[in-house]
Amino acid sequence: MADKKLDGKWDAQFRKGALDLAVLACLKQQRMYGLQLLNHLHKYESLLIPEGTLYPLLDRLTREGLVTASWVQDGDKRPRKYFELTAIGNEKLVLLAARWRETVADIESLLQQSM
Repeated sequence: MADKKLDGKWDAQFRKGALDLAVLACLKQQRMYGLQLLNHLHKYESLLIPEGTLYPLLDRLTREGLVTASWVQDGDKRPRKYFELTAIGNEKLVLLAARWRETVADIESLLQQSM
């Protein structure tokens, strides 16, 4: 294989399923506003996503009841929209994390057999 990097399509597919899990895991640690969450995700190479990906995902998670959103005013600063994990979101995180671990273990097993 000449190119050692995945093309954008493959990279996006890998990330797509993992982003919900990653965002819920971040919000389990603490409530965060959008840019704060984006910066936290950007600490990880595989989670370098644009704002245009994060905010629709947060809107969907809010509609699904996994996350709540509230505006917070801090002194004279402009208000920020904070996102927080709900009890339902926490339950979903536990289920998704278990499924993630099973999937990773299964794929690792397949890779061990094929390499």
